[in-house]
Amino acid sequence: MKSSHSDPLANAKILIAGCGDLGIRLAHQLGVFNATQVIGFRRTPLTTAAMPKNFEWLSADLTRTETLQTLPKDITHLVFAAAPGARTPADYQAVYLHGLQQTILACASPELRRIVFISSSAVYSDQEDRWVDENTPTAPKGFNGEVLCEAEQWLSGYGLSHQIQTISLRLSGIYGPGRNFLLDRLRLGQASAPLGDSHWVNRIHVEDAAAAILHMLSLQNPDSVYIVSDSTPLPMRALYEALAQAVGGPCPPVGPAPAMVGSKRLSNARLVATGFKLKWPDSRDGYAAAIAKPDN
Repeated sequence: MKSSHSDPLANAKILIAGCGDLGIRLAHQLGVFNATQVIGFRRTPLTTAAMPKNFEWLSADLTRTETLQTLPKDITHLVFAAAPGARTPADYQAVYLHGLQQTILACASPELRRIVFISSSAVYSDQEDRWVDENTPTAPKGFNGEVLCEAEQWLSGYGLSHQIQTISLRLSGIYGPGRNFLLDRLRLGQASAPLGDSHWVNRIHVEDAAAAILHMLSLQNPDSVYIVSDSTPLPMRALYEALAQAVGGPCPPVGPAPAMVGSKRLSNARLVATGFKLKWPDSRDGYAAAIAKPDN
């Protein structure tokens, strides 16, 4: 794609903080915008990875404020896509609160006009089989959701006080190539699921998640919160049986639902209403594609 005045991100300078698998996929999707500069940072940049010509790596650590002083001061868009190294309250606080705050402060300037924060549907409580949307009250079951709620609230307040558009994207469970933990367990008969439709699960393909972030970087007049999930919530039993069959594993044994993951059916209606189109609206099809071509 050639750059032109019609490009919504022409002459933008985008920083991807915590540039892991999701951030790298976003960077590749941003590669078609020739007039857009993209910078990704993480503790150890993947300098051997083939990246678009408009991309560059920086080395920085979200949990060490002094390393953030090298961040550019003319960023126009910030995508905060970091993930903690361990599932503990301290690690979540260090990344999603301290890391978010210090990253924004380090690159704050009059040029910064939009911040996209990658949050999670963990901010919602157990809703059984009821539909959940952006207006559903948050009531997280675990510390992870509690920290993310606090981060979302801080970000919203910062945006209002500094006249910066902030968007929190509440992603459901990400799957796709390279994310094989569940598939491996199903292949070995080690993953269980409750009977019937007593526990609902939600998924988003990693490529659709990256595309949703790209969509939000240029969307005019966005809302402050979006659920990012596919269009087909499924009972855990239905999804696990389909995936077990796809990988040649046995029918999953009966077992309890995960203790800290509430049952709910996520609605993506607000996201879809913006014109966003999913490549994989049903995770069973997305998983099948990932199984067929695991390295893509």
